[in-house]
Amino acid sequence: MIAAIKPAGSNTRGLLAYLYGPGRHDEHTDPHIVAGFAMLGMPDPGRDPDATLTQLARHLDEPVHLRNSEFGRKNTDHVWHCPVRTAPEDRRLSDTEWGEIAQRIVEAAGIAPPGDDLGCRWIAVRHADDHIHILATTVREDGRRPKLHDSGIRVGNACRQIETDYGLRQLKKGDRTAGRRPTQAEMHKAQRLGWEQTSRDWLQDRIRAAIPHAGDTEELLAYLEAMGIAVKPRRGPSGDLLGYAVGRPGDLNKDGEQIFHPGGKIAPDLTLPKLKARLETTAPEEHPTARREHPTTPWHQATDAADILRTGMADDTHAQAHITALGDLIEATAQKAPAHLHPELRAASRAFTRAQRSQIRAENQAAHTLRKAARDLAHTATGPDGSALATLLATLAWATILAARWHEAKNHAHQTEAARQTLHHLQAAADRALTPVVTNLATRRPNDQARRTLAHDVRAAVPDHAERILTDPAWPALATVLADAEAGGHKPHQLLKEAATQRELATARQPARVLITRIQHTSRNPAPNPRAEAARLRSTMAPVPSGHQARHPQPTTAPTTPADQRLRRR
Repeated sequence: MIAAIKPAGSNTRGLLAYLYGPGRHDEHTDPHIVAGFAMLGMPDPGRDPDATLTQLARHLDEPVHLRNSEFGRKNTDHVWHCPVRTAPEDRRLSDTEWGEIAQRIVEAAGIAPPGDDLGCRWIAVRHADDHIHILATTVREDGRRPKLHDSGIRVGNACRQIETDYGLRQLKKGDRTAGRRPTQAEMHKAQRLGWEQTSRDWLQDRIRAAIPHAGDTEELLAYLEAMGIAVKPRRGPSGDLLGYAVGRPGDLNKDGEQIFHPGGKIAPDLTLPKLKARLETTAPEEHPTARREHPTTPWHQATDAADILRTGMADDTHAQAHITALGDLIEATAQKAPAHLHPELRAASRAFTRAQRSQIRAENQAAHTLRKAARDLAHTATGPDGSALATLLATLAWATILAARWHEAKNHAHQTEAARQTLHHLQAAADRALTPVVTNLATRRPNDQARRTLAHDVRAAVPDHAERILTDPAWPALATVLADAEAGGHKPHQLLKEAATQRELATARQPARVLITRIQHTSRNPAPNPRAEAARLRSTMAPVPSGHQARHPQPTTAPTTPADQRLRRR
């Protein structure tokens, strides 16, 4: 059940004309009052042919007129309007049930507190099977105004209890992190102009797309202007940026002027202070990424950075910062991935926007490295190879699982659901990216004897999941990856144990595919040879006799691989 409190109005008669009228598409049938502040003597134009809308409006506005005459000024915000709608799959409620629900909602809102005979005047009009409209005039019988602060939260809580009591579809409790729903006027304007999105939704997508490219808010506004978006900054006398608003090209008012939307009205996390805190961080990452000493591409750096979520979720403020930055990395990946993956990744980025924000304040400095990886990826001109892309997408999917688990542990129902929706799209994209990689690896699979040896390593390293791995259709490809890693000096047994530690396999749909991406990423650099390293240290640390200089340095032992050693034994 959704109860959507509308902005306050001033025309009681005008709203009644809509409620009792035919509707914009003749969808209103049999409009009539199902509940009100005093049903006796209430004029109902839907049931009494002699009653008029004007009479009903005067009846509801009487305390307003008395207050106006007493204070000598006219109220312009006294009309409270709240449509209440059930889900399409819910049963049809009777007029009596709707009346009871309306009474509970006005009590929760503070319009007519329980046991208060001097509350506001209100009515509930039903003109369809699945919803009612509650109209109230917000001047009490004693001339005072009602206390409506946080009424939306109280009404939402009441709706959750009503759903339980009446056996209706259960919705999640609100947490004040949702974006504003498009108004009917915005949706009608978009439809009239042939736009797929309303202006605020369109602007939100563009701002989020620009965030990974910007190092501060000034860069962000400059980037938006370069995209053709109208930007109106608000600055103080010193020139400091105090706020901003943006407008969609072609979105004009009746006078032909550009319509601007402040960032906070587009989404709760797009206010200037929140963007500054999010972008302008310089503190080093508390959990530095692995293998930083090796030259690597932005795609590998992004994978390393996403791995931070494995260890950076213990502190709530750090966890929230990492999850927010994870959304930036998903967005950057969506922009730079091959075209055939764009639909899934764009859907993933859009779904994750709700998971990025909660009531927990983020310590944004903690996510500096993750955000830097997103920025580097957004600025790279080099596309990924198939293996690097598949590995990054698989890592993003695992990071999203960790984000969903954290939100679930904190009872963030909406964010948990958003993360799960994101995971669905990321897994679909990861599967598409990995399929050609697996196919290519399978064509180079080791011989039967080598596969049997590698299977022994699997059973020794991950005994609890060995059978699932060895029966996975991707096992031949994993065997190729392990053989390639062994040729590079790595130990398959150790790689398997490390990969299983990084990403638990109990929830993996296809464990062999998960291990392929993990091990390819871990083994992309040749393993150091212990004997060669020891010889190098001896040659560099050996004392030089006084007065002598080594003219011919001793050669160090050349690195060897398991393949080399086997050849020498032969």
